[in-house]
Amino acid sequence: MSHSLFSLGFGVGTQNRQGAWLEVFYAQPLLNPSVEIVAAIAPILGYSEGNQAITFTVTLALQMADALKGVDATQAALLSRLAESHTPLVATLLADDAALTSTPEAYLKLHLLSHRLVKPHGLNLAGVFPQLPNVAWTSQGAIDIGELAERQLEARLRGELLEVFSVDKFPKMTDYVVPAGVRIADAARLRLGAYVGEGTTVMHEGFVNFNAGTEGPGMIEGRVSAGVFVGKGSDLGGGCSTMGTLSGGGNIVIKVGEGCLIGANAGIGIPLGDRNTVESGLYVTAGTKVALLDEQNQLVKVVKARELAGQPDLLFRRNSETGAVECKTHKSAIELNEALHAHN
Repeated sequence: MSHSLFSLGFGVGTQNRQGAWLEVFYAQPLLNPSVEIVAAIAPILGYSEGNQAITFTVTLALQMADALKGVDATQAALLSRLAESHTPLVATLLADDAALTSTPEAYLKLHLLSHRLVKPHGLNLAGVFPQLPNVAWTSQGAIDIGELAERQLEARLRGELLEVFSVDKFPKMTDYVVPAGVRIADAARLRLGAYVGEGTTVMHEGFVNFNAGTEGPGMIEGRVSAGVFVGKGSDLGGGCSTMGTLSGGGNIVIKVGEGCLIGANAGIGIPLGDRNTVESGLYVTAGTKVALLDEQNQLVKVVKARELAGQPDLLFRRNSETGAVECKTHKSAIELNEALHAHN
């Protein structure tokens, strides 16, 4: 029987003392693996169909490594290394991109994003939160919250300090993957599941959530919230904010086009088209009333910001005398009216 899979990952992870998965590390996750790979390992794992996370022993790891030698040398080498493991091993096979039903599945999809195999909004992440346990991320790795106090005491009795870096569902991305061609000033501010494109610099105050990120190149000194994707050549100034789908943005997908600048302490609650600029300190939400000015600085009409969503070559600013939010464009009044009517 031949199988075609959406994704496959051989992982090594951490379980709590009851055997429940806390986290999984996939060194080389695969998107759309070849039928030959799946055919070679399926009988060894006892896989038949569907989305499954199957634990396996070091003995089975060696058997799969041997079966893959003439099929995929890279995955064969990985399985040979996994056979050295003293911690639990799991093979996660996803026949299709369905809602998540296990912790290893959730971790595989987060890896696909951070390995740049899939862009934000390219995966079905339904059910991700229930499948990610809240974990203490420590100097000794992932620890179940209910076991933390005992582990802290054990460490002290050995004369050691068990340091707790965070208590969260998501670990930091760089403990699992460091994408090529990026600079990250504070690794704790990027969650696993972030997509960080080549040429991206994330400074100390920058933050990138899961299922969000940057096409690259670009400079991130503000917050890229869940679901937000920043186009190439765009800069997010210090302390600026993008409203994610988890923070009141609802079903509107907030994205930032190419060549945009969001000034320091500014923010957006609408998608920006290419070459947009938002003045420092100005937060533009979907319902913000905006005075639309043409190339001669003449008022065309007052609109809600959502009507300007995705339009290119706009400058959002606040009038320093009246306090009104204004939007300047290179277009004439006639072109603007036509564009607005077409948008409606």
